[in-house]
Amino acid sequence: MTIKIDSKIVDYAVVNEQEEKRAAEGEAKKQQEKKEADIIDMHERLARPDMLFGSTYKIQTPLSEHALYVTINDIILNQGTPHEIRRPFEVFINSKNMDHFQWIVALTRIISAIFRKGGDIVFLVDELRSVFDPSGGYFKRGGKYMPSLVAEIGDVINSHLVMIGLLKEPEPDEHQQRLINEKRAEYEKSIKLKDKEHDSEFPEGAQLCGKCQTKAAILMDGCMTCLNCGDSKCG
Repeated sequence: MTIKIDSKIVDYAVVNEQEEKRAAEGEAKKQQEKKEADIIDMHERLARPDMLFGSTYKIQTPLSEHALYVTINDIILNQGTPHEIRRPFEVFINSKNMDHFQWIVALTRIISAIFRKGGDIVFLVDELRSVFDPSGGYFKRGGKYMPSLVAEIGDVINSHLVMIGLLKEPEPDEHQQRLINEKRAEYEKSIKLKDKEHDSEFPEGAQLCGKCQTKAAILMDGCMTCLNCGDSKCG
């Protein structure tokens, strides 16, 4: 195709395909950086919205006749975008029992401050779960052992993080689950008893599993096997 030039040529430049490609890549990189700069991350200077989405969990322990109610409010960042994420923003603990009022208020303020600071907050669950009551712990419904009331609050936070997708609860793989089902069926066939004291779904006489802290470990074929998480001394 022939193009006729009517005006006077005053300048010219040789087009380099490599330079054009680099320029296009540079422009695309700038656009990507601009998009990433618009992403809102969790930090302590983030203003509290007028409305937050919350979930309330009930904790009933044998240590008190009054239940504890743990409310965790979440903030939704980058709502309506591919980068939307739900993060815990604050926590409130309420109970008619005033014996623990001071340390409960202190705990809620510290936990809320950690939530608002952003970053990795999963460590908080392990720290709370590792608190042991010198007077001894207790078994909750289902046979799971709680070393303290603080540990149960940590367990509630863990459940909430799993629910909003910030934490993934490890589950037995296909081989472990099949082994659990086989062992459970075999055990229930030989001993058709149920633990009525704790209303547990696991057989009466099951021992405490050192891995998941649930009374679900039974002796089968000379080896302790947990019917909840699949942990076994036999490998």
